[in-house]
Amino acid sequence: MRATLIYGAGDIRVEDVPDPQVQEPTDAVVRALRTCICGSDLWPYGSRPATEEGDRIGHEFLGVVEDVGADVTGLKAGDITVAPFAYADNTCRFCAEGLQTSCPRGGYWANNGVDGGQGEAVRVPWAQGTLVKLPVSEDTPLLPSLLTLSDVFCTGHHCAVTAGVGPRTTVTVVGDGAVGLSAVLAAKRLGAERIILMGRHKARTDLGRDFGATDVVPERGAEGIGRARELTDGEGTHTVLECVGAEPALEMAFGVVRDGGTVSRVGVPQYEKGPVGPEVFSRNITLTGGVAPARAYIEELLPDVLDGTVEPGRVFDRTIGLDAVPDGYRAMADREALKVFIQP
Repeated sequence: MRATLIYGAGDIRVEDVPDPQVQEPTDAVVRALRTCICGSDLWPYGSRPATEEGDRIGHEFLGVVEDVGADVTGLKAGDITVAPFAYADNTCRFCAEGLQTSCPRGGYWANNGVDGGQGEAVRVPWAQGTLVKLPVSEDTPLLPSLLTLSDVFCTGHHCAVTAGVGPRTTVTVVGDGAVGLSAVLAAKRLGAERIILMGRHKARTDLGRDFGATDVVPERGAEGIGRARELTDGEGTHTVLECVGAEPALEMAFGVVRDGGTVSRVGVPQYEKGPVGPEVFSRNITLTGGVAPARAYIEELLPDVLDGTVEPGRVFDRTIGLDAVPDGYRAMADREALKVFIQP
């Protein structure tokens, strides 16, 4: 089959790799219907050291079950499924608590010999606990929105939930990428009273307004913090959803949040230390968030996607075939595309 590999910074290739097969009785093989490029894929795309052998990449996909292991029940060939970006057995204590990303038997796609998501098919470990069956056909127009349940919509929802977003809550979202826009949509869905989106790309912030943002702040740094505080009578917002992963974004989050408020971060941190010293302590600010256990949220969010109450798939603004994936990475890295949708 064909699959995407990364050989180094800026070096993405689509090559022939071995076809996936059931290796364990708990496995399934899924033919990918749709996959995509994630903003977090751009971190290795911009910095991975060059190697002679490439690594598989990609962690978002939905597809059709082709084969299942002997111990898999509830799934059969022909079922259409979505996979969260981390696989898990969904039976351990962590999974029972809704923290599938800490499953001792789980892991991440494109690691430890497991297929990446950006290919024609994927071997799925712990398939019964990982895959969620979808009541749709292969040609449903809902595929883009259903694919966001693999990562970005669930991640935005996790950010809002851990921050405590609800009715009468004021929210600032830092970042106008796909996760940030998903966080806007999630905050609106949870009943937020006011949502300030900090972003400077007009096409993206326009979509953010469609998703529920009441205000847009294009400025950055101290200027952006000042503008957001002006909009809130100098107090800041109850919650801040940090969806970038860079230290300046975290600094802005702490600058915008009101005293006693909560900052939730779901952008993959590209820093080892952050501004969490005496000032944050004295203002009684809570820092939360973390890697989103997408599997815990899929069933909750699925009905609103199926009935069209929310359309998170609007974050996809470019559709390509598998052979065009290298150009898809370039387009996202150059800010020519928000999020690239792949039809293998």
